[in-house]
Amino acid sequence: MPIKPNTPKGTRDFSSAEVAKRNYLKQQLQSAFETFGFQPIETPSFERLETLTGVYGAEGDRLVFKILNSGDKIKKANLEALEKGNTQDFIRSVSEKALRYDLTVPFARYVAQHQNELTFPFRRYQIQPVWRADRPQHGRFQEFYQCDADILGPNSLWQEIEMLSLYDHVFSSLKMPGVSLKINHRKILAGIAGVLGVASQLTSFTVALDKLDKIGKEGVFQELESNGFSSAAIETLAQLLALKGSALEQLDELEKLMADQPEGLEGISELKFILTTLNDTPLQTVALNFDLTLARGLHYYTGMIVEVSAPEKVKMGSIGGGGRYDDLTGTFGLKNMSGIGISFGFERIYLVMEALGLFPASFHSTAEILFANFGAASVAEAYQQLSVLRRLGVACELYPSEVKLKKQLAYAHAKKMTKVVLIGSEELENKQFVLKNMESGDQETHPLTDLAKILS
Repeated sequence: MPIKPNTPKGTRDFSSAEVAKRNYLKQQLQSAFETFGFQPIETPSFERLETLTGVYGAEGDRLVFKILNSGDKIKKANLEALEKGNTQDFIRSVSEKALRYDLTVPFARYVAQHQNELTFPFRRYQIQPVWRADRPQHGRFQEFYQCDADILGPNSLWQEIEMLSLYDHVFSSLKMPGVSLKINHRKILAGIAGVLGVASQLTSFTVALDKLDKIGKEGVFQELESNGFSSAAIETLAQLLALKGSALEQLDELEKLMADQPEGLEGISELKFILTTLNDTPLQTVALNFDLTLARGLHYYTGMIVEVSAPEKVKMGSIGGGGRYDDLTGTFGLKNMSGIGISFGFERIYLVMEALGLFPASFHSTAEILFANFGAASVAEAYQQLSVLRRLGVACELYPSEVKLKKQLAYAHAKKMTKVVLIGSEELENKQFVLKNMESGDQETHPLTDLAKILS
């Protein structure tokens, strides 16, 4: 039986028109990255499994696509571990590699491996696909592109300013109004955990809080209660989440509440610097808002965290995010290396641009000129002329076979070509060509010697 032609779950094909739009978006991002002094790198599509586990948290580790060992290696499967229910040991025995989950951890591995070849602060950008075994839904895929920018080196808050400004620059260049940046600080969240008396359960706290948009306050409170949080702690958290006023006013209130939480006070001080600086040099397109509920579940964040929300006109989740991650490279033996990184949700930004009609009116990813095929000597002359145009950088193609002109013109029309060059036996004898305008239908006759000059 024939194989049913379907793509795997969570993946897509892209038409020529879609690829042209995706390339446009990549070019806009690449231009912005390079304007801010970031350099491109690329890393392999798969890494050693041990590189990608233990840094994303339990939920992240679950979504990593493992690659099954092949050949004799699969014979080393630890079936005894499987029988005893030790799934982690069994997985490690049958899989040594995995598709990359994001670009940040491979980047940290890259820096540690190539540290002696790099100049610090090292500013890198990367635009490559990643894979996650997540449940596919609108704007969420199992294979998708990430676009990251990171700075590794000294721990300077000016790097936070740079990253927020980079977001503003990109969405300004894409002419996308209504984008908002929500910021918070992991040290503030640690301070809140201290105020609640659950400092040792910071991970459980941030994982639950990160689900606020999905399950609501009551859902978060129920999850915290199931994790052993007291009713008093949950009540205090509810009061904190009800804080009102401007970002600086909320931070002032938190400062009072965290008088005995030095880590929380440090986070408040850092956010105040960022917000005050950006008040003096305001962002042009995006709105910047403090959001105490922002947690970002990835465990490697240690400082400012940011999440990008799409314009309200479009129903879409986060379209970007990132934050400060001190000592992520320490996992790979490079200690005391501070870093900050942000990511652009390429696929979701694409969908938002489609919904808002922000792509340029027309993309032409195919040749605009077709040379008709009249066979024998005529097609030989046509191909010589076509070759001259291509050397001049003009995109054109030759219809491959001698069929009725009507069919060749239909082909040019279907591919939205603008001109067709006709060199039949009569034109060849008179050393001429006919140029047909596909939009107006007009035809003009010119000397063959003028073809390159007219069409280049």
